[in-house]
Amino acid sequence: MPNPNHAPPSFRAGELTDPKLTAALKTLELTVRRRLDGVLHGDHLGLIPGPGSEPGEARIYQPGDDVRQMDWSVTARTTNPHVRQMIADRELETWIVVDLSASLDFGTALCQKRDLAIAAAAAVTHLTSGGGNRIGAVVATGDRLVRIPARSGRVHAQSLLRDIATTPHAADGVRGDLKAGIESLRRPQRKRGLAVIISDFLGDIDWQRSLRAISARHDLLAVEVLDPRDLTLPDVGDIVLHDPETGRTREFSVTSTLRADYAAAAEQHRAQVEQALRSCGAPVLPLRTDRDWIADVVRFVSTRRHSFGAPTGGVPRQ
Repeated sequence: MPNPNHAPPSFRAGELTDPKLTAALKTLELTVRRRLDGVLHGDHLGLIPGPGSEPGEARIYQPGDDVRQMDWSVTARTTNPHVRQMIADRELETWIVVDLSASLDFGTALCQKRDLAIAAAAAVTHLTSGGGNRIGAVVATGDRLVRIPARSGRVHAQSLLRDIATTPHAADGVRGDLKAGIESLRRPQRKRGLAVIISDFLGDIDWQRSLRAISARHDLLAVEVLDPRDLTLPDVGDIVLHDPETGRTREFSVTSTLRADYAAAAEQHRAQVEQALRSCGAPVLPLRTDRDWIADVVRFVSTRRHSFGAPTGGVPRQ
């Protein structure tokens, strides 16, 4: 059983006011720092071990190396395949796209998916801040797009998380628009950095082309936020369900056939999402409302550090 003490603080109201909001954000910051300090030692490459942008030494090609980094002149001279190592940028600019559409205002376990999305943003902020690194965010709700400029410093990081946490809920019947959030990162063009997409990815997969364009210039990370009911239906008999993104309400009789069809459709959609993210070069960090989310973040960071140089991909599903 997951430990309820490891659940992120609740931002369910969406418009918490001080002092409750300050206390919730402070609790979240302390949770992140206690569990993640020591995982990284001021080196942002531990989160997404990207190649950087400055050319460095050449070395022998190893299985799993990016063929785009092949050094053909050294390869021709030595008759052995070589890749050119890149020196990481000393300062990193990170942009977080946070999907806070109506489907995130839902949760049946330790927290709502919205709470988990804000917690994920806090973890990314902690892992990539410091050393002059800048971080900004785009919050997409479907009826509005909120841009928070990229700046450095702890005060800015706290302000950024506060702005994300207090983003108003989308109106009932408004569909999410993750594509618009991703598209907003394409202009103006920025130097190479890190783009993090936090979403449940439950809508149409209409964002793949936009994300692939981002991946041509930036390292990517996808954080998939899910609730158990996104994957399976409970055996509860008659039930009334409301879809906040369409405004539709329907009554169902939950039979064994319906449960099997729902689980199969959910699994098929997840497979399509994962394939789309992999095709864009985005490793996937899955977080669930019924799990210890911070333990999953620590496990992901450790795995990424140990698998440096391996082909990009997701982590095993839990």
